[in-house]
Amino acid sequence: MPHFILLIPLLLGIHFPIASYAEQVRPQRALHLTTPERASVIAATLAKDRIVAVGDHGIILLSDDGKTFRQARSVPSRATLTSVYFIDGKSGWAAGHDDTILMTTDGGESWRLQRQAPGQDKVWLSLLFYSPRHGLAVGQFGLLLETHDGGATWQERQLAQNESNPRHLMHIFPGKDQLFIASEAGALYRSEDGGRNWRQIQTECRGSFWTGLALDDGGIIVAGMRGNIYRSDDRGTSWKKVPSGTQQSITAIAQRSDGLLRLVGTGGTTLFSRDRGRSFSSSVRQDRTDLTTLVSTRHGDVLFDHKGVVKNEH
Repeated sequence: MPHFILLIPLLLGIHFPIASYAEQVRPQRALHLTTPERASVIAATLAKDRIVAVGDHGIILLSDDGKTFRQARSVPSRATLTSVYFIDGKSGWAAGHDDTILMTTDGGESWRLQRQAPGQDKVWLSLLFYSPRHGLAVGQFGLLLETHDGGATWQERQLAQNESNPRHLMHIFPGKDQLFIASEAGALYRSEDGGRNWRQIQTECRGSFWTGLALDDGGIIVAGMRGNIYRSDDRGTSWKKVPSGTQQSITAIAQRSDGLLRLVGTGGTTLFSRDRGRSFSSSVRQDRTDLTTLVSTRHGDVLFDHKGVVKNEH
């Protein structure tokens, strides 16, 4: 089973074992690997020019050249990590299973726990920080966390108060003076006041959106299950489906400095767009590996899957 499915455990009916009491109270650190480049990676980002990738067993990988990877020196958790976000080259956060949120102030070398509840069925799927003090985390069942002190304390609230079956919140990302959350069943949420209030926007899509990105031309793109891609040119008010040419699910989006868009997904799928997401060309890797995420660096694109760093065929 591809490990990227950890991003949507309840959607696929997957249940993870609850740790025993002894495991909950015993201090744990990330699993140490002799070949860190083969670690299962779920999410990755840039801390300035450094790649920071997170995944199973609390593993956090670092690379300054996109070729050689090593583990972070100190990670005080073995929880599966599903999201990572940096506001600069030093300050970053990672989050995931067991209600876990970690913070670093040295570019990912060492981390400290801000929040954790082993054994609880609570997963944070995406993080975003405006500043070193103001941040948001979203996850299962429409839950949202907010901090105004850098994560020393977090306030938990339900995003949509009137929903009888709250949707899982898959990915939070910034637009121009806005915030967006990609969600289940073709739903998006938009905030124009820094996350205090949210409006649900329903697209024609019925599949879940797993990822989204605000583009350099002002457009916004979201993508997810069964190759669904939608683009908005009016700050997220209306959305138009863009043919992707694939039924494979899309897990991540990146835009290069020259404007080229690259999307990756299951079955070794890669999509490219040279017109800011208005049309796409596709290719399929020979190994058909399920790609989990990618980052675009000055050294080129770096791809990951449930077996680690992936050789780039393009």
